[in-house]
Amino acid sequence: MTDEKTKAEIASVERRNFVKLVGTGGFTAAAVAAASGTLWSSEASAQTAKEEAQRRRAAKHIMTVATAYVLTADRSYPIMQLDFKENVQNATNGKIYVKLAAGGQLGAGGALAQKVQGGTIQAAQHSLSNFAPFAPVVDLINLPYLCGANQRFVNLVNSDHWKKTVHPKVEARGFKPLYYVVIDPRVVAVRKGGAGAVISPSDLKGVKFRVPGSKMLQQYYRMVGANPTPVAWGETPSAIKQGVADALDPAVGALHVFGFKDILSHITFTQAVPDSQVYSCNLEWFNGLPADVKQGIEFASEITSQQNLAKVPAARNYAMAELRKSGVKFHSLSPAQLKAWQDAGGYQRAEWNSFKTGLAGSMDAFDKLVEAAGTMGRYYVHDA
Repeated sequence: MTDEKTKAEIASVERRNFVKLVGTGGFTAAAVAAASGTLWSSEASAQTAKEEAQRRRAAKHIMTVATAYVLTADRSYPIMQLDFKENVQNATNGKIYVKLAAGGQLGAGGALAQKVQGGTIQAAQHSLSNFAPFAPVVDLINLPYLCGANQRFVNLVNSDHWKKTVHPKVEARGFKPLYYVVIDPRVVAVRKGGAGAVISPSDLKGVKFRVPGSKMLQQYYRMVGANPTPVAWGETPSAIKQGVADALDPAVGALHVFGFKDILSHITFTQAVPDSQVYSCNLEWFNGLPADVKQGIEFASEITSQQNLAKVPAARNYAMAELRKSGVKFHSLSPAQLKAWQDAGGYQRAEWNSFKTGLAGSMDAFDKLVEAAGTMGRYYVHDA
C-alpha cells in the first residue's frame, strides 16, 4: 500500500511540475524534463527549464521539429528526436535552438510533410512513403524484398545512386532529406483468437489482413494468399479486436508503442517491407542559413543516424519483451522459409513490372536500385 501511495504521490508531483514547466518554460522544456526523468524533483525540473531558456536566448535560429511520437517512444521505437535536438544544438555551437513538437501536436505523416514543404515548420519526422507524392520512385521501398531487411534499406538510402536520383527530385519540391530512420521491417501480426502462427504464405489463406491505402501492399498480401482489408490506422485497434481484420503488419516497435500487445497472439518476421522514416527540413530555410550552421545540421544528422542504427536491436528486444508479457509468440524464419515468401510475392515476379517501370522509369533504372540495395556501404545495422 505504501509503495502504491508513493507512486501516486510521485505521479502527482510530476504532473504538477509538467504543467508548471509548460506554462513557464514551454512544452519543449517540460518534455525534456519528462524524458530525462527529472519531473519528480521540482528543483531538477526547474534547472532543466533554466537550461532550455538559456539555450533559446543564446540561439540565433529557432528550428521547430515536429514528430508523431512521444519523447519516451525511443525505448521501443528509435525515432531519436531528443538525440537529434541535442546534436543539432551542439553541432551548431548553440546557434540553433531546437523546439520539439512531439506526440502529434502538429499532426503526423503527410500533414507534417506538407507543413515542412510550406515552411510552417522547419523540420519533421514522417514516413518515407510521404515523399512518394514528390518523388514517386521513393514508393519503391514498398516493393516486397527490395529493401525489407534493415541492411538492404540502409544500403539503398545511403547509396550514391539514391542520392543522385532521388534527392534532386525531393529537393525540387522544397525538401531537404536530413537522415533516414531505421525502425525494423514490417511483420505479420495475428490477433488473439485468429489464425494462429503464420510461417508460410499458405497460412495466410483467407486471413483478413489489415492494409493501409498502399496499392503495392494490397497487391503483395493478395499474392501471398491473404484477403487485403483496407482499414484507417485510427480504426485498426478496434478492427483487430472485433475480428474485422485478423492480422496487420507494422514493425514490432510500432505495435508496442500503439498498444497492440493485449490483442495479438503471434508475430512473424517476414522481412518483406521496411517500416521506414525520414527527417526532412524546408530547403529554402536551410539554404538561408550560414554555411557553418548548415554544416552543423548535416553533421548532427549524421551523428543521429548512427545512433539510430545502434539503437535498433535494443529497441526491438524491449518491444518483444513487453509483448511476450502479454503472451505474444515470435517466429523467425529460416532461409528456406523466407525464400517461400520471396517466391510468392517478391519484386522479381512479373506482376511487379508495371510498378518498376512506372516508378523507376525503366527496368534498367530499377536494376540499379536493386544493385544499390545489395551493395554493402559504410553503415551496418542489425536485422531482425
